[in-house]
Amino acid sequence: MQRSDAVFKQVMAAFERESHLKLHNHPIHMSCDGDALTVTGEVPNIASKKRLLRLTQMRSEGTRVVDQLRVTAAPAVGDGELRTRICERLAQAVEFRHCVICARVKGQLEVLRGTMDAAGNDGSGVVEVTVDDGVVTLTGQVTSLSHRRFASVTAWWVGGCRDVVNLLELVPAEADGDDEISDALHLVLEADRRVRAEQITINVENHRITLAGWVATEAERRLAEQDAWCLDAIDGVVNRIHVRA
Repeated sequence: MQRSDAVFKQVMAAFERESHLKLHNHPIHMSCDGDALTVTGEVPNIASKKRLLRLTQMRSEGTRVVDQLRVTAAPAVGDGELRTRICERLAQAVEFRHCVICARVKGQLEVLRGTMDAAGNDGSGVVEVTVDDGVVTLTGQVTSLSHRRFASVTAWWVGGCRDVVNLLELVPAEADGDDEISDALHLVLEADRRVRAEQITINVENHRITLAGWVATEAERRLAEQDAWCLDAIDGVVNRIHVRA
């Protein structure tokens, strides 16, 4: 208990210094159980969730961190509606035009586009969406790391998502790295019509993303950063984008 309390105080102090946010209205809890440190609670957005987890891992002294943080969904969306929205968005995305799209409904698999026989064909894959209490789980297989990351971002883009667990397999296997993260974020920004991707530059070092460039509004600046935070397997985002006067 004392160890988790000490880590908690260090993490929350570092979080406030880094993000300039206080989470008094979003109670966070940490508890040690054997070789695991579990982090629970609700946070206002994906950036807060990723920051808290990264800071916890940095201060956990090698202890395994179990993520049970959830993003507050406002307004709340029912699991069925959220699952439908995500499946529709995946089906509409050019990036997944060759993928079979499925939903897991009450334990039963529903194929919404394509056939399972086609899932193994060259250039295709399968994405299965399950939603439980606002937590989206993606299973199946895709053909690139960029597509794997883009699937998570697509789920986050749909309002009402509280967390995304991406279990998509990569076939064929592909080594991850800074270039792969950069490629994925270019893909995401180009697909997000709310931002002008050509005005934003991306630099990735040791899985840490730095954004630069010029945009028209503060809202666009924040959206670009939010897109970056939605990517899986990153180590932070630094936003140096300027807003034109």
